[in-house]
Amino acid sequence: MRNVIRPDLITYDAKDPDSKFPPIPRIRPPKDAPNVLIVLIDDVGFGAASTFGGPCQTPTLERLAKGGLRYTRFHTTALCSPTRQALLTGRNHHSVGMGGITEIATGAPGYSSVRPNTKAPLAMTLKLNGFSTAHFGKCHEVPVWQTSPAGPFDAWPTGGNGFEYFYGFIGGEANQWYPTLYEGTTPVENKKTPEQGYHFMPDMTDKAIKWIGQQKTLMPDKPFFVYFAPGATHAPHHVPKSWADKYKGQFDQGYDKIREEIFARQKRLGVIPPDAKLTAPNPEVPRWEDVPEDFKPVLAREMEVYAGFLEYTDHHVGRLIDSLEKLEILDNTLVYYIVGDNGASAEGGINGCFNEMSYFNGIQALETPEYLTARIDEFGGPKAYNHFAVGWALAMCTPYQWTKQVASHWGGTRNGTVIHWPNGIDSEGEIREQFTHVIDVAPTILEAAGLPHPESVNGIQQQAIEGKSMLYSFNNADAPEQHSTQYFEMFGNRGIYHNGWTAVTKHRTPWTPQDAKVPAFDDDVWELYSDKDWTQSKNLAKDMPEKLHELQRQWLIEAARYNVLPLDDRVIEKMNPDTAGRPILIEGKKQLLFSGMGRLLENNVLNIKNKSHSVTAAIVVPEKGAEGVIISQGANIGGWSLYAHQGKLKYCYNYGGFKNYFVESAQPLSVGEHQVRMEFNYDGGGLGKGGVATLYVDGKKVGQGKVDATLAIVFSADDGCDVGEDSGAAVSPDYGPLRNGFNGVINGVQLSIADDPDNHVVDPKAAIRAALGRQ
Repeated sequence: MRNVIRPDLITYDAKDPDSKFPPIPRIRPPKDAPNVLIVLIDDVGFGAASTFGGPCQTPTLERLAKGGLRYTRFHTTALCSPTRQALLTGRNHHSVGMGGITEIATGAPGYSSVRPNTKAPLAMTLKLNGFSTAHFGKCHEVPVWQTSPAGPFDAWPTGGNGFEYFYGFIGGEANQWYPTLYEGTTPVENKKTPEQGYHFMPDMTDKAIKWIGQQKTLMPDKPFFVYFAPGATHAPHHVPKSWADKYKGQFDQGYDKIREEIFARQKRLGVIPPDAKLTAPNPEVPRWEDVPEDFKPVLAREMEVYAGFLEYTDHHVGRLIDSLEKLEILDNTLVYYIVGDNGASAEGGINGCFNEMSYFNGIQALETPEYLTARIDEFGGPKAYNHFAVGWALAMCTPYQWTKQVASHWGGTRNGTVIHWPNGIDSEGEIREQFTHVIDVAPTILEAAGLPHPESVNGIQQQAIEGKSMLYSFNNADAPEQHSTQYFEMFGNRGIYHNGWTAVTKHRTPWTPQDAKVPAFDDDVWELYSDKDWTQSKNLAKDMPEKLHELQRQWLIEAARYNVLPLDDRVIEKMNPDTAGRPILIEGKKQLLFSGMGRLLENNVLNIKNKSHSVTAAIVVPEKGAEGVIISQGANIGGWSLYAHQGKLKYCYNYGGFKNYFVESAQPLSVGEHQVRMEFNYDGGGLGKGGVATLYVDGKKVGQGKVDATLAIVFSADDGCDVGEDSGAAVSPDYGPLRNGFNGVINGVQLSIADDPDNHVVDPKAAIRAALGRQ
C-alpha cells in the first residue's frame, strides 16, 4: 500500500504553480495477479465424484480437471469448521482455535473457536492488497455467542474476516428449501417456497454470478477473491426430485458392490496406483447381503437422492464457471474446486434417517425400517431432513477406511481436488500426487498473486502462515513434495503423516451414541502404515514398533506446537456452555423478546429444554379475530410454536417430526389486549422426558394437554426462534411456511425457566409487567 507523502508547501490558491499534490493512489495487487475462486463442497468422500472414480456425475469438475490438474493426495481436517478456518487462514485448525465445531468450543486455546488476531484470514490480506472479496454459502466459523443480530460481527465474513460481501448462512448446515440467510449481517426475507421453485443452491449461484459480473463491469482491472461454499452436500440431502430420479436403479446392487466398482474405476482413471489395495469392509456395518430385502429399496433411494444432490450442486458450480467464461476471465482465474471439507458423513446411522436431528437428540432408534419405508417417496423433498446410511458413507470414501470425524484415517481427511488456471498452469488433464493439505491453499494464492506473506495486518504483527505453497507442483509433476509432516486430530482420533509414513489411532466412532464409552487416550491402539501403502491397508505396528514409536513422538511434538493439547473427547459436556467454559449470550432464567426479532439460533435463545418453563406474551387481537404465529422455535423437524388458529390460542410441540402434540383453548380469543401464556410442567427424571402443557389467557386456564416426550439437545441447526412469525419450515401443520405472521400486535414475549422443578408456575399478572414497563 502506497504511503501518502506530506507536501512541503501548502499554498493559499490551488492554481498557484507551486501547489502540487500527488494523485490519490488506487490499491491494486501486482500486475497479472489472477482472479481467485475457491469452491468448497460439504461432506463428500474421495470416492463420490465421477472425476475421482465415483458414481455421482460431476461434469463441471471433470471439465476443469481436463483443462487443469487433479490432486489425489489433498487433505482436510475431518470436520467442517476446522477445515474452513484452516483454509481461510493457512494455519492448522487448532492453531486458530478451531479444534472442533463452534458449538462445542471450550476455554482451551486450541478449541475456543476464536481466531487470534495475529493470524489474519486470507481474504483480509487480499482485500488490503487490492482484491475485491466475496463469500457465498456456508460460514461455520463464528463463535456461537456472536451469531445473533446483536453481534459483535468481528468473526462474520463481512466483519473481521475480510469479505466485502456475504450471502449465506451462519451455522453448520442449511435447510436447502427454507434456509436462514443473511446478506452481510442483515437477515434475508425469503419470498419463495419450494413449490414456487426455490432451492438455496441456484439462489446462491445467482447471487455469485451477479456479484462477479458487477465487479468486473465496474472495476475490470481489479481481481476478485470469491469463496463459494455451498451447504451442499451436507445433510439434509435436499434436491429436486428429477435430479434424484436420474439415478433410479443405479444403487440397487448395494454399497458393498458399489465400493468395488468405485475402486476399479479409480484404478482405470489413475487416481490411485495400480497396486493399491482396497481396505477391508468395516465390521461394524451390516453387509448388503444381510440387509432385509424389503428395506434395500429405502437404502438405495437414500443414495439416489445423495447422488442427485451432488450432481445438482456440480451443475450450479458449472453455471458459475460458464459466467466466468462469458466474461472472458476464466483463463486468468485460479480455481480451486475442493470436493469435500471432510470425508462422507456417517452421522445418518446404520439405517440412514428421515430427520438428521434424531442423531443429535439421541432418538435414532425411532428411525426404524418401517418408518423410513413409509416415507421413501419424500426423501430429498421439503418434508424431509434426510441423511444416508453409514454403509453409503463408507462406500463414498473408497478406497479408504472410515469417514468424516475420523481424522486418523484417509477416509476422513483425503478429498479430491481440482485446480484450474490456464494462464498459470501449462499442463492439462494431469494428476498430481504430492501430499498437500488445506492449509496450503492460502500460501498458494499469495504466491500466485505475487504477494508476500503478511507481516502486519491492520497494525497487528502476524504469526507465520503454516501451510506450504502448492505452486511448485503446478508445472512439475515430479517435483518433490514440500509438505512432508502433518498432524491430524478430531474428537481424539489422531494421526501423523511424516515423509510418506502414517501412524494413526481411531478413538471414537462417528455413528455411536454421543454418550458412548470411549477408551482412555493411553489405551488407544495405534496403527502404522508404510510410505508404499497408498490406502492404509496393511497395519505394520506389530512388525515395526520402533518406527511406530518414532511417529507417535512426532505427533506429540506437533500437538504441543499447534495447541492440540489437552486432548478433549467430551461431547455432552462441550455442548453445555457452563461445563465447556464458553460465553453465553443469555444469562439468568428469563429472556424478553419483541416483535420483529427473528432467526435467532438456539445459542441465542434461553434454553427451555429438559425443564419446566413458561412462554408469556402480551398481544392485541384485531377486530377480525386472532390468527398467526406469536412465537416459534425450530422447524418441521422439531420445535414448538405458540399461535392463534381459527381464532383460538394454540400450542404445538413438534417431536422431531415423529409426532405433533397440540393444546388448544376452548374459546376464541376476544378482541383487544390479552396476556397469553403457555406453561410447561416438565416430568423430570432425565433428558428428553415429557410434561404437561397448559394454556392461560389473562390468568385463566383455557386448555391443557400431555406431551409424551421432548427433544433433549437441539430443535434445528438452521431454523431459529421468531417472534411474530415462523420464518422457515413450519413447526405446526396448522399453517404454511410463508405469510404465517400474527395479524395483531405483539408487545413482548417472555421466556422463563422455573427456579426448580416443583415451582414452575409463573404469576400470570406479574410475568412480564415489569419488563414491558421499561419500554
